[in-house]
Amino acid sequence: MNSKTSDPTVPLAPHERLRGWGGMSAPGREIRSEDLRAVTEGAVLSRGLGRSYGDASLPPPGVTEVVGTSLADRMLAFDPATGVLRAEAGLSLAALARAFLPQGWFTPVSTGTWFVTLGGMVASDVHGKNHHVAGTIGRHLRSLVVRLPSGEIVTCSRDQHPELFFACQGGMGLFGHILEVELALEKIPSPWVWQESYQCPDLDSLLDTLEASASWPMTACWIDTLATGGSFGRGLAMRGRWAERREAPPRMPAPGLSPTVPFDAPSWTLNDLSMKAFNFVWYHKQLREAAIGPVTPHAWFTPLDAVKHWSRAYGKRGFTQHQAVIPREAGRDKVRGFLEILSRRGGTGFLCVVKDCGPQGEGLLSFPRPGTSVALDLPVNDGIQDLIDELNRYVIDVGGRIYLTKDGYTRREHFEAMEAERLPAFHAARDRWDPERRLRSAMSVRLFGDPVGPATTTGAGR
Repeated sequence: MNSKTSDPTVPLAPHERLRGWGGMSAPGREIRSEDLRAVTEGAVLSRGLGRSYGDASLPPPGVTEVVGTSLADRMLAFDPATGVLRAEAGLSLAALARAFLPQGWFTPVSTGTWFVTLGGMVASDVHGKNHHVAGTIGRHLRSLVVRLPSGEIVTCSRDQHPELFFACQGGMGLFGHILEVELALEKIPSPWVWQESYQCPDLDSLLDTLEASASWPMTACWIDTLATGGSFGRGLAMRGRWAERREAPPRMPAPGLSPTVPFDAPSWTLNDLSMKAFNFVWYHKQLREAAIGPVTPHAWFTPLDAVKHWSRAYGKRGFTQHQAVIPREAGRDKVRGFLEILSRRGGTGFLCVVKDCGPQGEGLLSFPRPGTSVALDLPVNDGIQDLIDELNRYVIDVGGRIYLTKDGYTRREHFEAMEAERLPAFHAARDRWDPERRLRSAMSVRLFGDPVGPATTTGAGR
């Protein structure tokens, strides 16, 4: 663990900016320390590894310093009888995987990148390819240690301060600085994943395969959103489970050299021709209609992590991701309609992932609900706001919602329309735990109308 501590007394240089993974940025710097209890005192926002796509981990206007948690990454306790791990909030999922996969344990919910921290996973109430079975990470939490906006440090759980416990799940860091996380890991038979991947020539066959795979613990689909005509919605439908020991190879392959995108790609490289070529190759990389066998956990969970700085492929303007869930009761035709917007607008990038979502999480603003999740990488261009607006109006019409961790362009009025039923309870909880709105982000200013400028110095009551 790095022992370096940032110095908050040095003036901010003109070039110092904090970035989200998609390229959004704001003037600012991280103040990092191994001692989260000390460094979070009076802080406006905590930030993990900065992998939220939009502005959720960026400071609000007028604030230039946020807490970076990555140095506070100690594992504090582990019970091999129960699998319960207690760790500091800055522990990354990559470090957890390195330590526990060889021992036959893993987090019960994994994101599509392992460059995330436990604190960030809680703040986003992350879900994975197994949401229809395992739910969000919140289901597996035992307790949290949180510094409140008032400065008080409390432990919360389902039995102790339950309102705070559930508010922190998917609360985007707006209820307190998460200092420690206790969660139950999953016992696994081997560190390999048994995968079945099927080429599906059109959208109906892809959704049929996804539906038929509901009994599998992990499922996901990649869709070629640029295919048209009879091939509209073609893609790869994948289902997986942890491989039994007898099915797993004797050892993991030796790590190879990781390719990198060394600089922001020129704008002219990202066009319909290059994206169609990529999608064609990705669809046909599977030489047979079905590919069945063991794969590494990286290949299953985090294939993009294999390419360093892959976000640079979208150029200097960057990209955003729009992830929505279309309710199951809306029907399959509404999933098709959502994808048809992209086909008509031609606004998609290289990635479109479809997943099956199960029951709604316990967090006040947890993203998933029963239905079909569609996540899209979208290059930032002059028409990005219009495209996001159209997608969001469609989501509102079908009764869906969006994932805040991926968002950077949704308008406040659209978000309020999506979350009309849940927002009153969310705001009421913030009124109780942070009535002065001392904890804020660029996202909370955009979507919740939070104030800009430095935090107030008077104590916040409860």
